[in-house]
Amino acid sequence: MIDVVICDDHAVLRRGIRDTLSEATDIKVRAEAAGYTELREVLRATPCHVLLLDINMPGRNGLEVLVSVRESYPEIKVLMVSMYPEDQYALRCLKAGAHGYANKAGDPLQLVEAVRVVSMGRKFLTPEVAQMLADSFSQPAPEVPHESLSEREMQTLQNCHRQAPDGHCRGADAQPQNRQRLPRRVLEKLQLGNNAELTVYAIRNNLV
Repeated sequence: MIDVVICDDHAVLRRGIRDTLSEATDIKVRAEAAGYTELREVLRATPCHVLLLDINMPGRNGLEVLVSVRESYPEIKVLMVSMYPEDQYALRCLKAGAHGYANKAGDPLQLVEAVRVVSMGRKFLTPEVAQMLADSFSQPAPEVPHESLSEREMQTLQNCHRQAPDGHCRGADAQPQNRQRLPRRVLEKLQLGNNAELTVYAIRNNLV
């Protein structure tokens, strides 16, 4: 039996996903969560082989939650689900550690297949995502510096306009030892001198 947890802030969509998966005899939805805080409590108490995680949630977005879950529960396979088309987020999700990306508006049977595939530790790729992934290997080096950033570094860049009283950026990880290390690494990669320049860069590139 594949134990599944659903994390989506829309109750109606959670119900639709639950109903779709309940038709499969080898899949059991063990719990639901509406956000990151609730998800943390659920994962502490609930067996989970596959986490269905929405990208667009209030507070911490799905990509931030993905990074946190992969660090705390590396054994859990994360399948990102979204209403956004694949070309907007699929590759970023895979690079951040997701095992697959499924569109909530797609074929319900495809969602069931995706859960089964990622539960075995394999990547679930639609033909569209597989083609984008293949194209990404044949493309030349990134034309813009921030495309070389990791997901956590990108989160730091996107949050750099929200500065703490001590002047450090509040990135994905607000631990004191990381407030300095992460922005400094981002500054080096982007060849910028300080947090003010980092903020300007983020605004000019429509990242905040």
